[in-house]
Amino acid sequence: MASLDPPLETRVLGGGESGFATTRFDALLGWARKYSLFQYPFVTACCGMEFMATASPRYDIARFGAEAPRFSPRQADVLWVVGTISQRQAPALRRIYEQMADPKWVIAFGTCASCGGFYDNYATVPGIDKIVPVDVMIPGCPPRPEAVLDGLMLLQQKIGDGDRTPTVLKNTALPAGSEEHLDKLYKIRMRP
Repeated sequence: MASLDPPLETRVLGGGESGFATTRFDALLGWARKYSLFQYPFVTACCGMEFMATASPRYDIARFGAEAPRFSPRQADVLWVVGTISQRQAPALRRIYEQMADPKWVIAFGTCASCGGFYDNYATVPGIDKIVPVDVMIPGCPPRPEAVLDGLMLLQQKIGDGDRTPTVLKNTALPAGSEEHLDKLYKIRMRP
């Protein structure tokens, strides 16, 4: 589908040491938004440990401009829904989403937040997209911190492009040597 907007064009006018750059204001605003995300963590279950690991020095979510959690929805840009959401929590989650200022984005962290996980009962919400619109879904039980950072970078790309369609984070390539390990596990499981 072709965009109706003209392609982004940046020109430097003038020469030597003096000059100035021109761009579209919405492109500049998108660039500023994607590197200054204030997160509201709605952590309810075991995925919280992996979410906290992304702020550790090893993974360092701060280098992506999303380090400072805001525990007031009015100061947050990104709602991280981390873990299982029960039917009793759904109205509170909806209220928090409605209190956030526009523009706002939502990340479903883990299988339970994305589709209900292995809980197939009346008490669990089968995916938070039934309650609030979701921008990025990060699968995994729990997702690795690398996948969380990939999901954050995907959201930043969507913010910069102005894209509001829901997206599921795709699995990345397996690490070197893991295929042999998976073959061994398969052979062990298939023994009579």
